[in-house]
Amino acid sequence: MGLTYLKQPRRAATLALACSAVFGVLMHSGAAQAMSLMQAYEAALKNDPDYRAATFDNESGKEYAVLGRAGLLPQLSASYAGSKNRADIDALSFGRSNTTHPVYNSRSANLSLHQAIINLDALARYRQGQAQTASSAAQFSGRGQELILRLVGSYIDVLAADESMRLAQLQRDTYREQSHVNARLFDKGEGTKTDMLETQSRLELAEAQLLEAQDTQSNMRTVLAGIVGADISNLDGLAGDFHTQPLEPARFEQWKALALTENAELRTRTLALEAARQEINKARAGHAPRLDFVANYSKTGSETINTLDQNATTRSIGLQLNVPLYSGGYVNATSRQAVAGYEKAKADLQGATDKTLADLRKQYSLAVSSAFRIDALVKAVSSATLLVSATEQSIKGGVRINLDLLNAQQQLFSSQRDLAQTRYNYLMATLRLRSAAGTLNLDDVRALARYFR
Repeated sequence: MGLTYLKQPRRAATLALACSAVFGVLMHSGAAQAMSLMQAYEAALKNDPDYRAATFDNESGKEYAVLGRAGLLPQLSASYAGSKNRADIDALSFGRSNTTHPVYNSRSANLSLHQAIINLDALARYRQGQAQTASSAAQFSGRGQELILRLVGSYIDVLAADESMRLAQLQRDTYREQSHVNARLFDKGEGTKTDMLETQSRLELAEAQLLEAQDTQSNMRTVLAGIVGADISNLDGLAGDFHTQPLEPARFEQWKALALTENAELRTRTLALEAARQEINKARAGHAPRLDFVANYSKTGSETINTLDQNATTRSIGLQLNVPLYSGGYVNATSRQAVAGYEKAKADLQGATDKTLADLRKQYSLAVSSAFRIDALVKAVSSATLLVSATEQSIKGGVRINLDLLNAQQQLFSSQRDLAQTRYNYLMATLRLRSAAGTLNLDDVRALARYFR
């Protein structure tokens, strides 16, 4: 066996040339026009169905403040009525009944003004409307951050699928070429049947992995196309000079303080709690008196048979007091419902706070650890590359065998795949960290876009 592996210099050289050719082809396969991350983001703002729905939800939510304010503003109404009348009048004249049938037109016009002076229900509705509009705005801000996460996540998923596809194809082609080399060497009596079987086994596995990578790539591109509203031909890949950035702020407690004040979901829940509190005030206002300023202006003509052919103009101003006495228990029941709704909103806020802080801690730890893991994997890829080269040289000297080279190549491919995935994980962790803290915005997308070229 040792003599067999002393005769393999041509085999290693042929394999090295094949690997170089495959790498060259793949490096120049992306000549199509690429879609940048910023272009994808701008397209998603226009075409993503979920974000478009959120836009209309936000437009609807803006009206809560207007609706709540309406009860505190003057209420002005006008009415007009006109009719043609025929009356039957029986009258006694000199002991005899005399019936007449007058026909006349009557009309009535009225202008009425009501202005609330004391109205606790209207005041609660006003404050509730303000909270609901602010809650809608906070929710829309969160949906915008969610769009960024979905878009970048999908963009990265496509790139990761492309990278897996590239490595799977490279791995398949490498094993295919090595299989050809082994076959030629075996025909010349310089190789072994074991070498051929080992390589063939790896080749068949690589073929299966390539098919799986193709399916994943197709699925990921379909998801991204649904977000940006167009089919994707090519994307900007990670820049060659990838480097991590120190977190700003650096300490977790600073991120926590940001999250408690800026997180979109927590702000939405907090404002929903205020709206629930005003719901209690609305319900309890059912027991409170209401005082309105009232002004009326009316004109009538022949309004009744008694005012036939008479025109009248009436002007009035005054105060109107309404005091509720009993409503069958309705006010008490709605008050209890409102209190229960308020307590539920408090529990929802606490649950959202706990979940947000747990996710914040997770993303903070992932961002920190990913930066260190990237450095380690860069060294691992470099070492694996050197190992492949050293194994090829050792095979020439008869020290290593075919299986050693296959294992070294597998280690290199795995290290390259892990490095790419860890870089993507790092980018997503930093985005999710900022989203959990409530600071994710367009500037972060621009900063992230610099990682892709």
